[in-house]
Amino acid sequence: MPPLILTLGLHPDDQARFDRLRTLHFPAGRNQVPAHITLFHHLPGAELPAIQALLAAEAAAIPPFPVEASGLRFLGHGVAYDLRAPALTALRGRLARAWAGWLTPQDAQGFRPHVTIQNKALPADARALHAAMQAGFAPFAVRAAGLRLWHYLGGPWEPAGDHTLGGAATA
Repeated sequence: MPPLILTLGLHPDDQARFDRLRTLHFPAGRNQVPAHITLFHHLPGAELPAIQALLAAEAAAIPPFPVEASGLRFLGHGVAYDLRAPALTALRGRLARAWAGWLTPQDAQGFRPHVTIQNKALPADARALHAAMQAGFAPFAVRAAGLRLWHYLGGPWEPAGDHTLGGAATA
């Protein structure tokens, strides 16, 4: 089974905002997935039922919450928004403890939430975008709305389930 990726789902207006930026700034042909906030990069696909069960319980117990885009991060070949949300950090910590035996080294290390709007660009292009965005940056809030699980297929992702915060799951 392909591995699973877990991302934070955003309110549709906020998702559209980040998707527009990603479409605008990613090199042509390199943008294969929507804008996303990755919580875990590689969960075992064979554990899908157990993962879905925990996500359903967690999502049902948490109301939608704000996430602050607190700054910009230069990635060398791209740019990302740094994000801050105590509710997100707490949720991710609970999931990491529950899945500790399944985590890859990447997922077991510290969590630095962000949403990448440019990657795989020439370093000079990334530096220029970072400088331009930094010049006009002011923190802003977006709204967390759910947990999205994906099958990783080597490039594009396939939906594996959505869990609405404070609500029900859809497969």
